[in-house]
Amino acid sequence: MTHLPLTRREMLDVTGIGFGGLAMRSLLAEDGLLAASANPLASVPAGVLARAKSVIFLFAYGGPSHVDLFDYKPALRKWENKPIPVFDRKDAFNKTTHATAMPSPWSFHRHGESGLYVSELFPELSGCADELCMVHSMHCESNNHAPALFHMNTGFLLPGRPSMGSWVTYGLGSDNQSLPAFVVMWDYRGGPIGGAQNWTSGFLPAAFQGTPFRSKGEPIINLDRPPGLSGESQRARLNLIQRLNRRHLDQRPAAADLEARIASYELAYRMQMSAPEAVAIEGETRETQRLYGIDQPISSYFGRQCLMARRLVERGVRFVQLYSGGGDQQLSWDAHSGIRENLEQHCPEIDRPVAGLIKDLKRRGLLDETLIVWGGEFGRMPTHQGTAGRDHNPRGFTVWLAGGGVKGGITYGTTDDFGYAAQENPVSIPDLHATCLHLLGLDHEALTYHHRGRDMRLTDVSGRVIDDILA
Repeated sequence: MTHLPLTRREMLDVTGIGFGGLAMRSLLAEDGLLAASANPLASVPAGVLARAKSVIFLFAYGGPSHVDLFDYKPALRKWENKPIPVFDRKDAFNKTTHATAMPSPWSFHRHGESGLYVSELFPELSGCADELCMVHSMHCESNNHAPALFHMNTGFLLPGRPSMGSWVTYGLGSDNQSLPAFVVMWDYRGGPIGGAQNWTSGFLPAAFQGTPFRSKGEPIINLDRPPGLSGESQRARLNLIQRLNRRHLDQRPAAADLEARIASYELAYRMQMSAPEAVAIEGETRETQRLYGIDQPISSYFGRQCLMARRLVERGVRFVQLYSGGGDQQLSWDAHSGIRENLEQHCPEIDRPVAGLIKDLKRRGLLDETLIVWGGEFGRMPTHQGTAGRDHNPRGFTVWLAGGGVKGGITYGTTDDFGYAAQENPVSIPDLHATCLHLLGLDHEALTYHHRGRDMRLTDVSGRVIDDILA
């Protein structure tokens, strides 16, 4: 019988019980010379027009009221308790919603050199007005939380599609191979409707799924080593599993799921060392912790999350999403039963943390390369629901951006005089997604994945880059 000579790969795999092969693959992956499947999260050079390296998405779950926060509408005072002519019953989610105008109970003032209007509910954030790019003409396709959440997060009304964070990490990989590329943190009162479907990788490889982090204690559930298992023993077990998996994979090179599992084992091991340090905000100065409002009970939880977000992007994490508000109605930004109670609960929770995040990123030289996005799944009606609440409004609402290559201190688009519907320069969710990808150096029409017979993309068959807001 004739024996064929060993290939270089086979020699490395059997030499030193296979450690040579593991080391070789690691070095090739770091240099970007291994096939893409070998390390799906390897950093990929962004396009030449990339302005941002990472994204922090601050999601106000429940639908924050734009007409009480950022979109100043004095006409509502003139029309108070009178039916507004633009109201359409078909747009209402709740049967108790009326056509009568309900002015904001809070005052608006101009701030900064730009003179942006910001509600008195955000005294700290208003000091950052010159960094904010207000998009007042957002609109979406559903007035129901679950499909609207999916739409904002994945570009589709139905669950199961990859989230924006997954698309971004699919396109760019990660600059830190010891931390997840896409991190999610939700509110202590609960997660958003749809749960993990909001940060799923969908039909993309599982490596691009969002990884939930906790704000206190063990950052990732089951991350710590089991009691009685030493680091040396764990490493030996992992090496054995990896060698067996690699041997199996070499015979089945198309087994992408197995490749992702191999990569996840290694990432989990590295995260045991890196994740606790990345979220250890106790090492930050007292001044920095006060900047984020961690010293105040009302803002300490979200402040911790914002500071953790800064530490994560500082360490190369590509996409961080924080959820403010959890549970039903008043526990989130869902002000059906009273706008005053709702906003006076939630605004102080995020005001100082978000302002602190912007200021801290700026003084560290990170704001220019970090895109901050703030918004919810839709806005609120400018009319009464019951006596003091506001219903869902998909026809017009505000999202703002900061840093990452957008112009600061500007507004883009308008709603009508009542804040009911987008009027001038309307912006769809695909438009917002296309713009965010563009700022990261990704072409939304070229970032595709072949699935079920066609090339899928985050923006599907629409979307345009909002050139007027680019710095």
